[in-house]
Amino acid sequence: MLVIFLVLASVSIVTGALVFVVDSMARATYALALSFVAVAVALLTFGLTYLGVITILMMVMEMAIMAVYMIMFMGMNPALMPMDMVHGKRPALVVSVGLFALLVVGILLAPWPGSASAPPAEIAALGHTLMGSKMLVMMSVSPIMFATIVAGVVLASGRTRYDRFGDDLDHPVQDPTPGGVGR
Repeated sequence: MLVIFLVLASVSIVTGALVFVVDSMARATYALALSFVAVAVALLTFGLTYLGVITILMMVMEMAIMAVYMIMFMGMNPALMPMDMVHGKRPALVVSVGLFALLVVGILLAPWPGSASAPPAEIAALGHTLMGSKMLVMMSVSPIMFATIVAGVVLASGRTRYDRFGDDLDHPVQDPTPGGVGR
């Protein structure tokens, strides 16, 4: 169990760091999603089924919706646009390494309680009381909402700056207005 946790923790840390290393928003989005999914699977290994499943569902749908909004609001293809996630590289590195070291010291020095018993039955009862028979509805709402957002974006979006003549991205953008003169 400890080995599985350490592997998941390593995957989460490495993919979380990749968010700031990769050069495209799409890759950063996938790295962040993988980091959160690794944390969720770690929650599942601790027996926190509800939290693990909800975290996976929320993070995967959140990252997919974020990609749609990148395209919709920024008018861009996030896989093609190079970007830099860190603007103040040196201060960000100092702060992040310092904070990481502080958290590691706090984790190692904290008096963690030891328990080999199962969680109280009241916790499971609370989960069943809150969700009960509505779990299927809750699980199907996210993909339906995502499909609705994508359909709305597709139907409402006009031409973007990537609507050029073929694969030649150096060609000027065509003005979409009738009788337009181009840019």
